[in-house]
Amino acid sequence: VMLWNLQKARPLWTTNLQECGSDEDSLQSAGQLFNPPLAHSLSVASCGNIFGCGAQDGKVRIFRVTGLKFERELEFKGHSLGVSQVLFMPESYWLLTGGNDGKVLLWDVSNDIGKQHKSPAKSLHKRKGQTAATARKDGKLNKVASNEHARILPKLTIEHGEKVNWITCTEIKGSRRVLVADQSSSISVYPLPES
Repeated sequence: VMLWNLQKARPLWTTNLQECGSDEDSLQSAGQLFNPPLAHSLSVASCGNIFGCGAQDGKVRIFRVTGLKFERELEFKGHSLGVSQVLFMPESYWLLTGGNDGKVLLWDVSNDIGKQHKSPAKSLHKRKGQTAATARKDGKLNKVASNEHARILPKLTIEHGEKVNWITCTEIKGSRRVLVADQSSSISVYPLPES
């Protein structure tokens, strides 16, 4: 994953997802070779300095852009096969992921982003206000421990059944929907919970 300076057409920072692996991933026996987790999809959150990356190993990695580099904020696995699509929604750090396993998952990572690093004051104040409002409206939000190895659970699981090639979120007749494209000639439409 590379951060580019488009004016000078050169990369400013590069992160190899293989080097971002957790301790579990690095416990390889001698003579055993694993393919590196290839990045399949990226999405930038509305704040502009957080992005999510879906990879071939079924993991989602969340990074924060800090100046001319980026640091890993969070890593979790929800798909049994590669994560083909990630999409940050306009809400406070809600993330849609689509996988080669035929699932579409909705994640609320707002409680887990920013625990290790302070955001700019304006962004932090806005995020705290939105998180508090979300928690009041939906008492069923997942509670996650603050350590990195805690299991993050999806807020919603959609069993699409086919490899997900593309996802987006839109409003249709006053209700939020996720649109999913696979290898067929049809677009599937699923309802999303209200925030």
